[in-house]
Amino acid sequence: MRILIVEDERDLLQSIAVVLRDEGYAVDSAADGELGLYHALNFDYDAIVLDVMLPKLDGWELLNRLREKKSTPVLMLTARDQLRDRVRGLDTGADDYVVKPFDFEELTARLRAIIRRHANKAKSVFEIGALKIDTALRLVSQKDKTIELTPREYRVLEFLAIHRGKVISREQLFEHLSDATEDNGSNLLDVHVFNLRKKLGAELITTRRGHGYCIE
Repeated sequence: MRILIVEDERDLLQSIAVVLRDEGYAVDSAADGELGLYHALNFDYDAIVLDVMLPKLDGWELLNRLREKKSTPVLMLTARDQLRDRVRGLDTGADDYVVKPFDFEELTARLRAIIRRHANKAKSVFEIGALKIDTALRLVSQKDKTIELTPREYRVLEFLAIHRGKVISREQLFEHLSDATEDNGSNLLDVHVFNLRKKLGAELITTRRGHGYCIE
C-alpha cells in the first residue's frame, strides 16, 4: 500500500513516515499544500494523511480540489479540536479525522480502516480457502500455520487480496507498492510473486498474460 503524508512539521512528518514504513507501507511526503496536491493528483495512493494548517495551500482547499478529481481516502490530521473543524473536514470529503497529539497505533488502525472501506471490505481478515490474511495484525496463516513473509511480499499479497477477483496490472501494483524513489523497471515485483507462489501455492496468484496478476 502506498501512502502520501502532507505535513509541514518536519519531525512529525518523519516520525509518521518511519512508523508507516515499519508497517510495510510505501510512503511519499510533502511539506506544503501545493506539493501535496501535485502528488495527490498525479499519483495513485491508497490513502492520504493530510494536515490542515499547511503553507501555500491549506488542507481544506487541498481536499476540496482533490475531491473534484479523485476519491482517494483521506485522514485529516490537525491540532484543532473544535467540533466545527471536524464537521468541516468530514463535509469537505475527509474519510476520518485524528486530533494531535495522537497515538501512532490509532493512526495506523484508522488508515487500515479507511483503506478497507474504500475497497468495500468491512472485515480485517480475508479468507481464501485455507489461507487467512489478517490486515490488522499483518499476519498470514495457512491451515492454522503462520507463514513468514517479507514486508514487500505481504504488501503484494494484501493488495491482491483486497482487490480479489480483479486483474491488477504490473504498473498498478508497482504504483501502489513503491514510493517515488524506486525504479519501476525493476523485476523485483516478479520475484515477490514467485516467492509468494512458492510459500503459499502456485495456484493462488494467476498471471493473465499481457494484463497482470489476479487472485481469483
